[in-house]
Amino acid sequence: MLNRYPLWKYLLILVILVVGLIYSLPNLFPAHPAIQISDAQGNALDERQINRVEEALAENGIAIRAMEHEGGQWLIRLQNDDDQLNARDVATDVLGNEATVALNLAEATPSWLQALSASPMTLGLDLRGGVHFLLEVDMDAALTQRLEVNASAMRELLRSERIRYRNTTVEERSLSIDFASSEDRDTARRLINRDFPDFEYSNEGDGRAASLVMTLTDQTINEIQDYAVNQNLTTLRNRVDELGVAEPMVQRQGPNQIVVELPGIQDTVAAKRIVGATANLEFRLEARNDTPDLETERFSFRNDPSRSADLMRDVIITGDSVSSASHSFDENGRPQVNINLDGTGGTLMNRATRTNIGRNMAVLFIEHKSEDRVEVDPETGAETIVRDPYVERGLISLATIQSALGNSFRITGLDSPTEAAELALLLRSGSLAAPIYFVQERTIGPSLGAENIERGLLSVQIGLLLVVIFMLVRYKVFGIFANIALALNLTLLIAIMSMLGATLTLPGIAGIVLTLGMAVDANVLIFERIREELRNGLSIQQAIYAGYERAFTSIVDANITTLLVAVILFSIGTGPVKGFAVTLSIGILTSMFTALLVTRAMVNLTYGRKPVKKLWI
Repeated sequence: MLNRYPLWKYLLILVILVVGLIYSLPNLFPAHPAIQISDAQGNALDERQINRVEEALAENGIAIRAMEHEGGQWLIRLQNDDDQLNARDVATDVLGNEATVALNLAEATPSWLQALSASPMTLGLDLRGGVHFLLEVDMDAALTQRLEVNASAMRELLRSERIRYRNTTVEERSLSIDFASSEDRDTARRLINRDFPDFEYSNEGDGRAASLVMTLTDQTINEIQDYAVNQNLTTLRNRVDELGVAEPMVQRQGPNQIVVELPGIQDTVAAKRIVGATANLEFRLEARNDTPDLETERFSFRNDPSRSADLMRDVIITGDSVSSASHSFDENGRPQVNINLDGTGGTLMNRATRTNIGRNMAVLFIEHKSEDRVEVDPETGAETIVRDPYVERGLISLATIQSALGNSFRITGLDSPTEAAELALLLRSGSLAAPIYFVQERTIGPSLGAENIERGLLSVQIGLLLVVIFMLVRYKVFGIFANIALALNLTLLIAIMSMLGATLTLPGIAGIVLTLGMAVDANVLIFERIREELRNGLSIQQAIYAGYERAFTSIVDANITTLLVAVILFSIGTGPVKGFAVTLSIGILTSMFTALLVTRAMVNLTYGRKPVKKLWI
């Protein structure tokens, strides 16, 4: 019979709609602003401490929604977003160094929805608030670091072949080595040229003034710089993941810049310290008394600048060889970092320590920093900010090698548990291939995000209202079917975005508004076709059937082309464009389902089982 669905199809549509309703519900329960309190030494917090915090918050007019205790940590849910930073400061003042206070967003989804793995959509930076960083990669430092690594490897090669050299010098894109004779230089050139093909070689001077100058090729420079940016991207993504940020954005911008957006992060100082940290470690042997001065460097201790030690220039391993790291406390209660090396790093460490038992090994902490100064043009008076990069190196520890080390060992000599935790995080996430500097920093507060959400919801409501009124006036009963399908379409769209973990941004809300307008296009095509078939003399049942069947091809063609455009936008666009494309793509699919199947099911149930004398359309 015409306009009748089999039972299984009605049940399938019903199941899809029920699932969509369930997984869209968590969006009615937005996360609560909260502060998380944990003991700095890993012990359970005393309830008296929490009571002091609760009293202090009340005295400062900060309303508490709820307090929860789990796993030695306390979570204090707050009523207002604007109170979150003040609450953290108050709790920190009360507890001092006894505990660590961090900002948090606590889920408010009911437990029965959580049991079904239902969660709300993730909000983007423009809706949730957070920080935006624009970082610049120091390309000159990337070249210098590569040259220094090559210089160390070349010195080891020359020593193994017993070729005498006097000095190595690194300048911009070139590396030079001085030799005692022209014969030594020529022999060294043949050896180095075999293992280091990325240089252009030239001889300078003769006799005791002989030197070999090696200049990086243009192709190698481009490869080094491209690698530096890509490696920094990977490292920054790892660091952001360690921060636990939901749906961050870390992407390349131009030849040497990286954009980092962290939704929900309000502690910008901590985020900037972690994201922009350029710290790395070098493990070196302490120099012997008879080591030539050209092969040694003197460094001071970070926590005691009055102490210093002479170290070998050659590096055993760097932080790049660390596969995992965690912080803890030693037997004396002092902070330490437990390190595991990868296979290559463990081999190099074992080889170096096996033959140097009884000798001291140092852990050198290296950090790239910069200072900005203002230069004034004497002619125009224009002010220009000039960045002066510099490097800080300091010893963390200097310990005697008691036995051959392998893949696992520990670093002590750190000042505080916080420093140990941050160092472990940086080592886990990997070191930067080149220093990065902050070019731009913007903070979007949660209040602005709330305003964006209100405006976005208002735009959706206005768009929905206008479409509903038009469909009711134009198509009467069939307009009711279309409006019900439109509401179900919006529900399914939100449910799918929540299930996929997609991020909702302002452009995404624009995509939802556009989807609401496009969602009724298919119904308009179908209803107008039904009208046309009625004018052509078909019966009501035949007109309904022909309207859906003959409009199907046009609807699919129109939506497929729009879907292809959305896919292209997603593949080549940046963050905001991707958000718009994701919402639009999902909206197209859900609108086709509701327009072609859901409205057809409602029409079938209303008109398909009885004779109809007049059609209200």
